[in-house]
This record gives sequence, C-alpha cells and structure tokens, in this order.
Amino acid sequence: MVHLSSLVRTVSMSEQRKLFGTDGIRGVAGEFPLTKQSTYVIGRALGHDLVRNADRAKAVIGQDTRESSRWIADRVAEGLAAVGVDVHSAGIITTPGVAYLARSRGMAAGVVISASHNPWTDNGIKVFSGDGFKLTDARELAIEKEIFTLLQNPASADDTALKVPRPSLPGEAALRRAYIEALAATVSSDPSQLRVLVDCANGAATAEAPELFRKLGIHATFIHISPDGKNINEGCGALHPEVLGKTIAASRERFDLGVTFDGDADRALFCDASGRVVNGDGVLLAVARDLHHRGKLKADTVVSTTMSNMGLEIALKQSGIRMVRANVGDRYVLEEMLKTGATLGGEQSGHIIFLEGEATTGDGLLTALRLMDIIVRSGGTLAELVSDLKVFPQKIQNIRVREKIPFTQVPAIQSAITAAERELGGNGRVVVRYSGTEALARVMVEAESEAQMQSLTASIAQEIQKALGV
Repeated sequence: MVHLSSLVRTVSMSEQRKLFGTDGIRGVAGEFPLTKQSTYVIGRALGHDLVRNADRAKAVIGQDTRESSRWIADRVAEGLAAVGVDVHSAGIITTPGVAYLARSRGMAAGVVISASHNPWTDNGIKVFSGDGFKLTDARELAIEKEIFTLLQNPASADDTALKVPRPSLPGEAALRRAYIEALAATVSSDPSQLRVLVDCANGAATAEAPELFRKLGIHATFIHISPDGKNINEGCGALHPEVLGKTIAASRERFDLGVTFDGDADRALFCDASGRVVNGDGVLLAVARDLHHRGKLKADTVVSTTMSNMGLEIALKQSGIRMVRANVGDRYVLEEMLKTGATLGGEQSGHIIFLEGEATTGDGLLTALRLMDIIVRSGGTLAELVSDLKVFPQKIQNIRVREKIPFTQVPAIQSAITAAERELGGNGRVVVRYSGTEALARVMVEAESEAQMQSLTASIAQEIQKALGV
C-alpha cells in the first residue's frame, strides 16, 4: 500500500510524475489513488486545468464494463462539475471513442475510466485533451501537483457541502452512435462478403462492435459479449488470442478471419481462417504495404517499438519501407510519428495508429475495419497478406517486482544483459524494461534458435527475480 505522505514528498522533490504512468492513472479500485475521495479530487484538479483555458469548459467521460467504472466515473464527474465544467457522459464506450468525441464535439477534454487489459479489480483514469491526443507530461505533472495539494488540505477538497448530481444520461446513445457513424465512414469497400468471428473481451467493444458490424453488413459472430463487471479480459480478448484461434479452428462454420479486442478496445489482434494468430507486427506489414502500393505511406516510413520482431523490419525493408523503433507505449509511438512525419505506427500488442485520417490514438475497431478493407480490395486472405513475415524466435517473460530500480544500477542484472547481447553477436536482440502500467519487469529476447532464446531469457529473468522480485 502506497502512503500518501511519501508520495507527496517524492513529488515535491522531483519533476517526475508519480500518479500518471504511460497510460494515465491506474491502480486497484478502492485503494489510493482510486478511492472515492481521491477520484473526486482528481476530477477537481483536472477541472481547474480545463477552466483556466476556457470560459465554459466541456468534458466527455466514458467507461469500460468493470463494476468499479460507474462509481469512479461518477466521482470524477462530480469533481469536474464542482469547479464549473459541463460534463457529458458517453456511458460504456471504447477509449478511442472518447478521444474522437473530445475532438469532434468541441470538448476541452475526454476522460476514460478503464484499466484496459488489466484485471477487473484494477481501474484507471485516462485523459485526452480537446484535440484528441493524450495530455503532455508537463500538463499531467501540473495536474498531479494540484491533486496532492488538495489531498494535503482536506478542507479544500471536502465535498460534503456540495453534492453535484450525476450528469444526465439521455445523450449517451447519441454520442456512441456518432462514433460508430464516423468509423463506418472510413470503409471504402463492401465488407459484407466477409464472415468474421469477434471476441469483445466482455469489455467496452460490446457497446459498439455489434452495431458497427451490423451497419456495414458484415456477417459477424460474437463471443465474450456478456460483461458482468468482473469478467472483462478473463480468459478472453486480446490477452488470450489463442482462444479465438482455437474457436475458429474447431468451428464447423467457415470464418475468413477473427478479431479480438482488449478491455477498452484501443487495440486488436487477429486470426486467419485457420486460426493462426496475427499480431500487431502482421497488421503493420499488411497496412504498410497497402498504403505504399497506393502511394499513401508518407515518408515510406513505419514506426514500431523495441518489441517488434526483427522479421517485420526485414519484410518491410524488402518492400522499400523504412522501420523506425520507438519506446514501448502508444504515446511514444505517436511522438515518433509526429517527429518523423510517419502516418502509420503501432505495437506488436495491437495498438495501431493511423494519422492520415481522423485517429489520434490506437483504435481496435478502426484497425479491424482497415484490415478487412485491405482483404476485400486485394481479393486475398489474411494469411496471404502476411505469408512472408518470417518471425524470429522471440520470448517475452514478465517478472513481478517490488520496486523499479534502473537495471544499470543492479550489477548482476546488467551483467546478465551484457552477456546475452555478447552471445547474440548482432544476430538477435535483447530488450529489458519495466511496464509503464504494472509492477512488472519485461524481458524480451530474439535469437536465431529456440534453445538460445530460452536460455538467455531465463538467465536475465533469474537475476531480476533474485534482486528485485516479489
């Protein structure tokens, strides 16, 4: 359990954010920083930031299907409204849906209550600015400082004298429909010939995917579409794409492809007609080639991350496309895209960003539509689109840690990393990093042989476990 006093001291001594991670504020629902008091205070601090920049600030708030999402959304909305922000609720909606509404409806901000792929016991608060992009680090830090100031002075954050009613809800369906209409408008072909199996992960996609696919005439069968507040991501969705693959392989019905979303549907993974999983690397390859062929791949460049397989880089190079690697996290992919002028970027995990259109963040539904559009126009299959993607043996191992000390400051860990890199001799890669949203260290090793990959991964993971493991 994190103590508020220690956090306040740390923030005052450093310009590093302590609440906002790579994807907003996350934690266990009901524990700091996601208590009933702190979520209200977060709303107030964000509200102060918004009203400083607009005479009549408006914000849209959406949520996923976790049982805690409703009350957290209520408390954040109360905090926003208490300082004069006009709050509009979109109800259950995907994260990119909120980003779209923020920029298309003249909002000062879009707020998402979700912990994406995390367990149902976790939750989070993610904020987009009025242009649909995530807040800058500097702006998050300023909001964070006010949060701690309010928490240190309970009287200033006390809402007992002011009970702000929950925002009215009649506009929820209309807001979601506007997002669905915008997605449908991006499709240039007729996807009605496709038969698709869709895994909604019992998450936010359950609110939009059926209506969207029905509107486009796609023959879609849905699974994991009955959220109960606790089954989001549980044995399903983009965390478990093999479930979708096995279902396709075992089905008597023929499917052209499968689509699986994570809890807030900002990413998607796929399966081909045989049930073989196609991750974000495969999607980047298929989309990049299509855009390149049509002369629409700006700068002939794709941005991926340090986790993307070497096979993707080789396949893109053979097609005359340059691949630039960014740090893991869709916000860092976006930063690199803006820096290089690239209009396509993404992560192996399924976050794909299309900057040549209206998107400002990863969008699983948009990614699915774009990939289906390519399949229809090409007349081929998903398997054919990625048939030459030679995947180097790669393993990613997670180690739960008690603290995130820089690896360079732990000699045994740094020694294991250096030894692995020396053994690979340029014929593979080692990436060791901390998760931006969980207390995890991630070890990724690519090698030419399975045995070498397994051995090097185990040696590094063992040193991390000994030095920092829970």
